[in-house]
Amino acid sequence: MQSKLIHEADGQKTYAVILSAGDEVMACLQAFAVEAGLSAASLKAIGAFERAELAFLDWQTKEYSTIPVKEQVEVASLIGDVALGPDGKPALHLHAVLGRADGSALAGHLKSGVVRPTLEIILTESPAHLRKREDPESGLTLISLAASSG
Repeated sequence: MQSKLIHEADGQKTYAVILSAGDEVMACLQAFAVEAGLSAASLKAIGAFERAELAFLDWQTKEYSTIPVKEQVEVASLIGDVALGPDGKPALHLHAVLGRADGSALAGHLKSGVVRPTLEIILTESPAHLRKREDPESGLTLISLAASSG
């Protein structure tokens, strides 16, 4: 993983984070978020994975069903955010649209992805702090504007 601060103004920072073949996206982004001290950020990325795992929330059971992706795919869209979790550490929430060789696509919550050959991420940090709290209806930790500062 390589990263570089590419712009900074009025408390907002923009980073380029470039992953290489073999890097696991969630582990790399978590490490970057901790190292950079991120508390409120959004990101977008394109590239490709050699394999990945997506998930879809079953609203009735409040559990995720996994969608294994065991083939080379294009990362047509990867978007998400970083906020502070209930434990005070950066928490990632990413969704991906992955394109197959035949042009069909898979989409869902990104649980893991192994890069091949690259993943180009542009991450923008806000000067505000976002906090996540447990949502009783869904059982998920969601961003709470009432608990956030900025």
